[in-house]
Amino acid sequence: MVVVANRLPVDLTVEEDGSTSWRRSPGGLVSALEPVMQAADGAWIGWTGSPDVEAEPFDADDMHLVPLTLSADEVADYYEGFSNDTLWPLSHDVISPPEFHRHWWDAYRRVNRRFAEAAAGLAAPGAVVWVHDYQLQLVPALLRELRPDLRIGYFHHIPFPPLEIFAQLPWRRQVVEGLLGADLVGFQRAGDAGNFIRVVRRLTDLAARGQLVTVPGHDGGEDRVVRAAAFPISIDSSRFDAMARRPEVRARAEEIRADLGNPAVLLLGVDRLDYTKGIRHRIKAYGELLAEGRLSVPDAALVQVASPSRENVEAYQQLRDEVEGLVGRINGEFGAIGSAAVYYLHHSYPPDEMAALYLAADVMLVTSLRDGMNLVAKEFVAACVDDRGVLVLSEFTGAADELSGALLVNPHDIDGLKDTIERAARMERKEMRARMRKLRRRVLADDVTKWSDSFLAALGAGVDGAEVPEQDVDHLRHAHQPHGEGPRGGDDA
Repeated sequence: MVVVANRLPVDLTVEEDGSTSWRRSPGGLVSALEPVMQAADGAWIGWTGSPDVEAEPFDADDMHLVPLTLSADEVADYYEGFSNDTLWPLSHDVISPPEFHRHWWDAYRRVNRRFAEAAAGLAAPGAVVWVHDYQLQLVPALLRELRPDLRIGYFHHIPFPPLEIFAQLPWRRQVVEGLLGADLVGFQRAGDAGNFIRVVRRLTDLAARGQLVTVPGHDGGEDRVVRAAAFPISIDSSRFDAMARRPEVRARAEEIRADLGNPAVLLLGVDRLDYTKGIRHRIKAYGELLAEGRLSVPDAALVQVASPSRENVEAYQQLRDEVEGLVGRINGEFGAIGSAAVYYLHHSYPPDEMAALYLAADVMLVTSLRDGMNLVAKEFVAACVDDRGVLVLSEFTGAADELSGALLVNPHDIDGLKDTIERAARMERKEMRARMRKLRRRVLADDVTKWSDSFLAALGAGVDGAEVPEQDVDHLRHAHQPHGEGPRGGDDA
């Protein structure tokens, strides 16, 4: 099996003395795929995270990683430009207006072709190639041109916009044709898959029936049938559960609460610093609760972890300024010496520290304006091993379809958000336990292994959903063995 994603699961750091080191990348994609790849004898193709850095393939964390080099211009145009200033806002209800530039599109096409060529050169005959996310939507069709023998899956981790929004994209048909190069196109929610099918019907002449799209064969060959369906992603929930039970993690959770002055109610937000996450809405609602006397410092405290994200994109720079200004104003108005109202942390943290934070929190605030899934919500639930804690969850996340024990909110409704936060902060222990037990049953049962197995089984079964021989399912799950010489079998994986 070959995984193709914009980023490797590790970032390359270049030190001042010129030495390099690798560290685990933040983000939901890595959290979801890392255990899948560790269990498979496959390869992961992706960018190093730094421009103009060339690196040889290497093994790390039980995965074979194949770095792909991007120039500074490609990072600016393909990644920061088309991926994150065109596709990202277009896919998130145009919360920030998307920009359409032809030279960004040209870079996107070039880089997608390089990813496809890298996968074509690496995959063994008949291998499974699993392409991930919006940065690489052209790769399935490009790869099929190069290697028609491959079984190609694509998973879209972010929302797929409705036709009325997607139609704004000048290169809409090319993107749809790119995705239809896959045998299976997976989405987080049934509504996203439905949006894609409606786009196919409107923008192409292809026959679409239910989840299935019939694509004419190449050069008069046999027609292909592409399936588009929902496969809600999850986390390695048993790992988070076990981590939260470790004595040192539990001790760290107690230490965190003590360092914060042991507030009666500890609210927690954990996000990438992104305008889709509703961080400003959350902090605004909390500030108004303090102003109205419905919560007070030091009895209440909010810890907001905002991991750095896309810091060269102007919209993100503006968001950081706004969030930090809002935090400063609330702390200036309601904080005291030794007791801040908001503890704002612009860092990324390792999983064990996150588990301790989740354990320490009383209320988890997930107020995304639009999210494909939001794995933080599931991590919090998995870490609540004592059935203590309340999840306040935006109805605009994919997780809202699954986590029925959460308190659902519309983050645009500040008054409603305030009421829900106050309800969560004052919830009786009996109701809290009942809700959390329901949440934990779902998250622990529907873990990342179930997600990957269901996707790979569907990819192997084909469009009719026929049963696949068990040895073929195992073949998909555990990947192709390498061929040739060398520690990883030469050029094939």
